[in-house]
Amino acid sequence: MTQYADFNEQEINQAIDKSREAFLIYRKYSLKQRADFMRAIAEEMEGIREEAIALAMKEAHLPYPRIETEFNRTIFQLTSYAAAAEDGWWMDIRIDTADKEATPPKTDIRKTMVPLGPVAVFGASNFPFAYSTAGGDTACAFAAGCPVIVKAHPAHPETSDCVAGAILRAARRTGMPEGIFTHIHGAGVETGKTIVMHPQVKAVGFTGSYAGGKALYDFANQRPEPIPVFSEMGSINPVYLFPEKLKTAAEETARQYAASITLSVGQFCTNPGLILGVKSESLDQFIKKLGAEIRETAPAPMLHPGIAKAFASNRARALMQKGVTTESVSAEASGENEGIPTIASVEGSAFLNNPVLHQEVFGPYSLVVKCSSMAEMQQIADSIEGQLTSTLIATDGDIRQYEYLVDSIKSKCGRVIVNGVPTGVQVCVSMHHGGPFPATTDSRFTSVGADGIRRFARPLSYQGWPDHLLPPELANSNPLRIWRTVNNELTRAAIPS
Repeated sequence: MTQYADFNEQEINQAIDKSREAFLIYRKYSLKQRADFMRAIAEEMEGIREEAIALAMKEAHLPYPRIETEFNRTIFQLTSYAAAAEDGWWMDIRIDTADKEATPPKTDIRKTMVPLGPVAVFGASNFPFAYSTAGGDTACAFAAGCPVIVKAHPAHPETSDCVAGAILRAARRTGMPEGIFTHIHGAGVETGKTIVMHPQVKAVGFTGSYAGGKALYDFANQRPEPIPVFSEMGSINPVYLFPEKLKTAAEETARQYAASITLSVGQFCTNPGLILGVKSESLDQFIKKLGAEIRETAPAPMLHPGIAKAFASNRARALMQKGVTTESVSAEASGENEGIPTIASVEGSAFLNNPVLHQEVFGPYSLVVKCSSMAEMQQIADSIEGQLTSTLIATDGDIRQYEYLVDSIKSKCGRVIVNGVPTGVQVCVSMHHGGPFPATTDSRFTSVGADGIRRFARPLSYQGWPDHLLPPELANSNPLRIWRTVNNELTRAAIPS
């Protein structure tokens, strides 16, 4: 792996100062100009497809099909978010026209969204494309009108450098201001701290560990001017096996979840790390089949030695907890830096009383909690921390009968799934990839889908402005032809002068 020198404080500060200068220009660029820039990045990415995929395979130890799928997803994010930027719906335009005859008289007020300023994006280790240099956070920031400062992840610096080159070429092609994109290397905590503490950085996007995301959040809140940090910090993504469904689908569900738990060596933030069911013959059947599937699944290389070491340590710590039983381990021995598929189990009472078991083991590992009753499952659901996802393996009858439990599960997650798996996050505007703390630092926003553009913009109301001085999205003629709520009616029509 190529070694890159950490940027020093002076280099970081100079780069961010240029980003601020770029913001003063870029914020005035039209929605179409932003969209054209993002489409140009996608075109430049196509030009480096094979080179970038080869680098990512080398650095992240992921197979070609997995990397190719992620690369294609990254292209789709850039082009679909570009279309969303141009459509303008994310600005949620609101217009209340003046009414001098009202008592009291109403003035003209119009609300739009404006970009925050330079955005710092921290690349993720497990997604070298889709959540990294030209990933979703970067695309959302560009769409919102913000320059981007990317801190490359040290696990895939060559891949990040390759993609950064594509972004810079696209910027030159489309006439973007110098400083619209900055690429910074740095493996130490101080690099991240220097970036986040810089007064011209106005928001942060992060995907990774709880420790990393929380540290950035804390730095941002220590500033004289605190800024929003959108940290997606992982999750154990609990799966609730309801009794009626489990009676008829134990083996089918076990097969489905063995594949989900071990997908990409368990290195997804939506990996199902916790499975809850009530003790019964059906649950025994489920565990038996799940164990058989896991034994047949070979260990595989993890993203980098640091993640492999953390998995081995966290797995060992979880398995040594009082009351935890190892149910199944891959029949094949694991090699260096490989994750070994593992299923463990524990009684519900032991899980409730042991905070260690609530923590994520990032990798091909899942813990089955054997509840004594549905009442105990309810108690556990109430005790579980915020999650990205929760899944119900349930019939309609199960959901109706245990309505209170279902409501409790919904209150702890950003996406609730019925009879599916949490792995596989579709990129669309209805997707919410976020959840209550500690899954994320702000559960109101998503890091997947064009709705994520809203993270990097803020509302601004114009009151009493003459029409010819308004930004185009607020003008009476609606030259952008975007959807607007005018006097409480959603419309694309112009406002009569």
